[in-house]
Amino acid sequence: MKIIVVIPAFNEAKSIQKVIRDVKTVVPDVIVIDDGSSDGTADLARSEGALVYQHILNRGLGGALGTGLVAALRQKADCIVTFDADGQHLPQDIMRMVQLIAEGKADVVIGSRLKEFQKMPFRRRLYNDVANIITLMLFGMRTTDSQSGLRAFSRESAKKIRLRTNKMEVSSEFMKEIYTHRLRLVEIPIKPIYTQYSMSKGQNFFVGIKTLIRLIVLRFMK
Repeated sequence: MKIIVVIPAFNEAKSIQKVIRDVKTVVPDVIVIDDGSSDGTADLARSEGALVYQHILNRGLGGALGTGLVAALRQKADCIVTFDADGQHLPQDIMRMVQLIAEGKADVVIGSRLKEFQKMPFRRRLYNDVANIITLMLFGMRTTDSQSGLRAFSRESAKKIRLRTNKMEVSSEFMKEIYTHRLRLVEIPIKPIYTQYSMSKGQNFFVGIKTLIRLIVLRFMK
């Protein structure tokens, strides 16, 4: 079973090398999507043996993940895992997720930071709870962690997913695609690592409002 880990990265020079090294202790095949970085992220990723695809301009998380899924399929992946570049995830969780795919128990597995571990910082927890409610209301998918960046897809499920958004709303769009294609979703608990660096990433209030507007538009797109 060929497993490929896809890491979307935008100006992640501070963390990308360690993240790749850690992932490679578990999975040798890593694809980094450099989303228009200006800090040498792509060169650092290549120095660690990752296959790097570069966007000339910054498209956003959704654009990077869309490129990553296509790239991994072209590299004949049987299982594709998305993994954040900020060091928030533990590589040891990858094989727990892949095993469910390999055993045919799931089409998609999401690593939930809130299924057992409840120490998510308040601001992050608030954003995540709101996003979960919006995802349920707009797309009919109930989840404990719609915004998790740690996901695993079987090859067949990845081929069905069509991402049309470019920004942070992609996390909820994944849920929409899972619901639309009736894919079997399993959540497993993961333990996140919160650092000052990882906490500087992600949503803020104004980005959250923009994300909500884009999700409403997405809901009524054909």
